[in-house]
Amino acid sequence: MKKKIIIFMPSIEGGGVEKNLFLVCNYLSEKIRDLRLITISKKYKKKFNKSIKFITLSSNFWDKLSRRSKYVLALILLLKEILKDRNTIVFSFQANIYCIILCKLFFIKVISRSNSAPVGWSKNPFKRFIFKIFLNLADKIMVNSYEFKKELRKEFNVNSLCIYNPLNKKEIIKKSKNKSEKIFKTNNLKIINIGRFTDQKDQLTLLKALNFLKNKIKFEVVIIGKGVLKKKLFNYITENNLNKFVKLKNFANNPFPLIKQADLFILSSKYEGLPNVLLESLVLNKYVISSKCRTGPKEILLDGKGGDLFKVGDYKKLSKLIINFNLRKKINNKKLKYAKDHLYRFDYNINLKKYLNLVNSVSKV
Repeated sequence: MKKKIIIFMPSIEGGGVEKNLFLVCNYLSEKIRDLRLITISKKYKKKFNKSIKFITLSSNFWDKLSRRSKYVLALILLLKEILKDRNTIVFSFQANIYCIILCKLFFIKVISRSNSAPVGWSKNPFKRFIFKIFLNLADKIMVNSYEFKKELRKEFNVNSLCIYNPLNKKEIIKKSKNKSEKIFKTNNLKIINIGRFTDQKDQLTLLKALNFLKNKIKFEVVIIGKGVLKKKLFNYITENNLNKFVKLKNFANNPFPLIKQADLFILSSKYEGLPNVLLESLVLNKYVISSKCRTGPKEILLDGKGGDLFKVGDYKKLSKLIINFNLRKKINNKKLKYAKDHLYRFDYNINLKKYLNLVNSVSKV
């Protein structure tokens, strides 16, 4: 491929989106001669192949800025690259309207990847109107679940291509065998949750369910993450005397040995795209209970045939499912097997090839 490919990802924070970024960039770098990455975040540079050209700022100072500030700086870097060479395709790894507008002003082809469901986007009618207009300007729009594809069509009248998150099962199993701290101290029911401490991830619903259950069953819970709501979650745990049962821990570079120690993974998000952590938990043979977001979890769990689902925010239903987990082991094992048997949909090689085909299709037009 003669064209220069620029991956646009202003902020790299170490979550699920970033895991996909590492996989996709490293795969494409083996197939594309000139692959570049525009980002303001440099601390994860070692995770990328050396053949990928980093376009960033020299000082580490900029890495401490807010996400919005990083986007502005990254757009300036993108503009400089476009002005140097118009023979470029831009791949915005997170849907960014300003990136699309900038590219179209200079007649640059742009692929926009959306990883968060439309329900999570702005509720401001004007912003939604702007989003609807400019998102359609992208040459290709990519999403990571078929439910998401339907929602995007319904909410914004946008046609999109679905490519699942590439799942490298061998790598997950290998990393799960690494030594790690023992996070559970008892033989009680061991529950784990991993996600940013934000309104989207809604760990408060999980805590409400645990508060409802604290005098009914014995359990131990570890919630792993970081974010703006950490203090609020900590205060709820303290005020409701959950300290003995629930711990908050910071993100781990390798969460797989920690997931492996649990009996049960619970996701309580208000909305998702396609949460990697559910796929990873299933690979590690962990039963999953998840909120029934409009997109993502119910597709992974095959609408409840491969795990349990509860209505977003319904902590009483969640508490019943936690109780049932200990009472229905045979049923749970069948559901878990069914979910694992359908993980082929997310195969690492198949979905990475789809990324390459996507880039090639835009290059040829």
